[in-house]
Amino acid sequence: GLIALAMTLLMTSGEFDLSVGSVFGFAPVVMWTLFNTGSMPLFPAFLCALLVALCIGAVSGLMVTRLRIPSFLVTLGMLLVVRGSALWLTSGFPQRTWNAGEQWLAEVLVGDFYVGGMRVYMSLIWFVLIAVLLHLVLTRTRFGNWIQATGGNPNAARNRGVPTRTVKVVLFMLTSGMAALAGIISSIRVSAANPNSGTGYELEVIAMVVIGGTVLTGGRGTVIGTVLGVLILRLMRNGIVLIGVPGLAYNIFIGAIILGMMALHAGLERRHNEGT
Repeated sequence: GLIALAMTLLMTSGEFDLSVGSVFGFAPVVMWTLFNTGSMPLFPAFLCALLVALCIGAVSGLMVTRLRIPSFLVTLGMLLVVRGSALWLTSGFPQRTWNAGEQWLAEVLVGDFYVGGMRVYMSLIWFVLIAVLLHLVLTRTRFGNWIQATGGNPNAARNRGVPTRTVKVVLFMLTSGMAALAGIISSIRVSAANPNSGTGYELEVIAMVVIGGTVLTGGRGTVIGTVLGVLILRLMRNGIVLIGVPGLAYNIFIGAIILGMMALHAGLERRHNEGT
């Protein structure tokens, strides 16, 4: 969900990032490797992992904007580089993640509390807060207008003074940063930093964003729709298991949903163009 929120803004600008799944696995590997080897305390290692993820996003963004290479090719290559780095760094083995003296960061990121007898995790609070923040950014700020203009008509936006290249680089960095944060939260929750974690998440995240109503070609996006897309796919994953469908068949539903939503978007776009 955290990755999907950032991906919504990136796709609204007309780009997308296939490397988020590998960053999801790589960032916690970096953090826990630095901590377990005694290189630095946990919180500085956490900041270092986020910084590495931001650098990954910046490299992808600069290659897309400066070298004019399609984001599909750039982020596909980055996916392989980052995933390979995680496997090389760990020799393919998960990293230990728990230390009793460093619990405060875990409490901030994934701690829980009770509201009226209902257990609420801090990770949910982070998701809600970031969703509200990014919704306000997209709908109420100048930067949000720049994002939509960049995805809708980049040439016109550039002629009007919108720094389209900077907008895209910032959004690539934001998406990688959210992938890193999500991966670190997950590693604390499951008490393991697996270099293979996050495999396939890039496609599921794109499906969440598309289901929510964001157009793949850019120009129109909605954070609220993405939140609904996240809930729909998560409920679907649990639901198909509960009704007896094998969990491994989940990707069939994901692919069918993406194809269906693309067909729906194409039909609506064609009707809109005919109406105008």
